[in-house]
Amino acid sequence: MGAISDFIDHHYRHFNSAALVDAARAYRRHVDSGGRMLVTLAGAMSTAELGLSLAEMIRRGKVHAISCTGANLEEDLFNLVAHDHYVRIPHYRHLSPEQEEALLEQNLNRVTDTCIPEHEAMRRIEKIMLKRWMAADAAGERYLPHEFMYQALRDGDLEPAYQIDPADSWLVAASEAGLPLFVPGWEDSTLGNMYAGHCISGDVRNVTTVRSGIEYMLSLADWYQNVSAETSIGFFQIGGGIAGDFPICVVPMLEQDLRIDDVPRWGYFCQISDSTTSYGSYSGAVPNEKITWGKLSADTPKFIVESDATIVAPLIFAYVLGQ
Repeated sequence: MGAISDFIDHHYRHFNSAALVDAARAYRRHVDSGGRMLVTLAGAMSTAELGLSLAEMIRRGKVHAISCTGANLEEDLFNLVAHDHYVRIPHYRHLSPEQEEALLEQNLNRVTDTCIPEHEAMRRIEKIMLKRWMAADAAGERYLPHEFMYQALRDGDLEPAYQIDPADSWLVAASEAGLPLFVPGWEDSTLGNMYAGHCISGDVRNVTTVRSGIEYMLSLADWYQNVSAETSIGFFQIGGGIAGDFPICVVPMLEQDLRIDDVPRWGYFCQISDSTTSYGSYSGAVPNEKITWGKLSADTPKFIVESDATIVAPLIFAYVLGQ
């Protein structure tokens, strides 16, 4: 074990820090025993530059599939090509409405303490994606949202614009590994909005050129059945929302809706979240609630770390990697 792992073992003994250690040790046991791990990304993890640690997890074979929001999918690319133009606002809690308007006038879209530059990031990626959307549309071809991005990365479309080391991009690592990605609700993203606009304007004539979330579920069902037939699959959830809710439902869908017998439950579960348990909260629900939905079993190792994922996830990843 390396210096970070040793520090964690020595100091993280109680409360949320102890939960972090327990979750990290169980993650290691799961993958070291041959298990697979699906990681889900909610919130703004890509703008928080989680690729700095997640990319190495992918390269080292500690992550085997990712479910993420459309925002996390695109924002890793935004950071890849426009990092030097981002603006950090450390005093964001104290901005007045007038100051927020001033950021808008500068085409700086704020995500907590970080502003994404519209023209250098969003519009640059839009131009590259639009060419691919239109080419696929003209050829009568259809691809999932992340497949268009994999194509652009593998063909070197973005390389001249790189502003960070591509080794720090989780999407570059995923593309190189051919990692299965599942992006539910992609329509709820900047590029999804742009795509809708280009369909309205007629640049793209067939709306289904970019395939849908239902097709992602079909892909996920196929992946889960094939992999779970060979080994246990774990579920490592960063944040809440659709990135986590969508993939975890594949198990009861296969068992209850398709009437397939003996579908393996998820073999490990951990959620990092600051959403506390409350009335009707999916993101704050304790893991045992998922047992009643047929997602987890009574003996599934279950962990919740109630803290900031930008702090917790890199530490768990470092521990899993033995850093």
